[in-house]
Amino acid sequence: MAFDADAGVLTVEAGVTLDAIIRFALPRGWFLPVTPGTKFPTLGGCVAVDVHGKNHHRNGSLAAFVDSIDIVLAGGERVRCSRSEDPELFWSTLGGMGLTGFIYAVTLRLRAVAGVWMDTTSVRTGSLRESCDVLRETQDDHTYSVAWVDLIASGSRCGRGIVSLGDHASESRGNRPLHRSRLTTFPPLPAGTLNSLSLRCFNAARYRSQLRRRWKQRQHYDTFFYPLDRWAGWNRAYGRRGFLQYQLVVPFAGGLEVMAEVIAASRKAAPCSLAVLKTFGDHPAGPLSFPMPGYTLALDFPRTRRIVEQLRQLTPSVIAAGGRVYLAKDAILKADQFEAMYPRLDEFCRVHQRVDPAGHFASLQSQRLGLT
Repeated sequence: MAFDADAGVLTVEAGVTLDAIIRFALPRGWFLPVTPGTKFPTLGGCVAVDVHGKNHHRNGSLAAFVDSIDIVLAGGERVRCSRSEDPELFWSTLGGMGLTGFIYAVTLRLRAVAGVWMDTTSVRTGSLRESCDVLRETQDDHTYSVAWVDLIASGSRCGRGIVSLGDHASESRGNRPLHRSRLTTFPPLPAGTLNSLSLRCFNAARYRSQLRRRWKQRQHYDTFFYPLDRWAGWNRAYGRRGFLQYQLVVPFAGGLEVMAEVIAASRKAAPCSLAVLKTFGDHPAGPLSFPMPGYTLALDFPRTRRIVEQLRQLTPSVIAAGGRVYLAKDAILKADQFEAMYPRLDEFCRVHQRVDPAGHFASLQSQRLGLT
């Protein structure tokens, strides 16, 4: 809808995907200021969950880069909100799961970059504690940091992994190709293909693929930010029952022990097919925004009734530690658990009651959590 090429300020309809924004902005020397692990969500969806990325410890969530949001309210009127214009609606929409109204357009500040390349460092770790330590020790040194951790490994090796640290390269040589090609679509696999044995073999091979403890290289941004996007339909590897995601954040103080408890108990119910560990910094956020200072651990499981029940039993430990669960990946929270996790819930409810008193905007999740 509008673009200031000098300042990198983009106004775009909310239905445009992150991939489309990259294709437009990157040839002009700009990139997304915050991105999740896939480039195919819409920008409106990312605003609705106040999406975070590998740079939250330094830059915060998407909220830090959104200047204004145009919303169509339940009554049909189109309004604009920002930090100075109806700031309550602005902050409640960031992370508000689409419940404040229909996000029509977003004005976003992009990040200036030299090209498609990333200067990265990979650090191999031997335990969950070491993975956490490397992430904490490198917070001031790199823009992006994330750790893949192996939760299938036994004993003290559980939580070993590879910490990936990255920064945009300062020079633009060799800027082609702009995108990596997608690989073959996964066929649906039989139930049980992703089991403890197959995942143990895969994780061991991935861990041992890095021969040195520390490895520096130049990577394409697609490889660094979006490794799973190369596989169209990768979720089919889980079979027809699909998979369950569960992402938690816990404060740094005592957070390692809580994560270890969640890992140990969930292992009894289902093998964790993918585990990603990051750190969050202290940045402004909306009442329902997920990030808070601490460790965040994202877990993927083959979906079974047993793992759902186990995670529900573990959630009180996350609450007791002062943590919370990411609403964008929630499928199991109960209303009382949700209320205990988000202390600014009343603030959101006041805004929601003002802009949508009849509750026209709702979802299965909002009904389950008692929001609508």
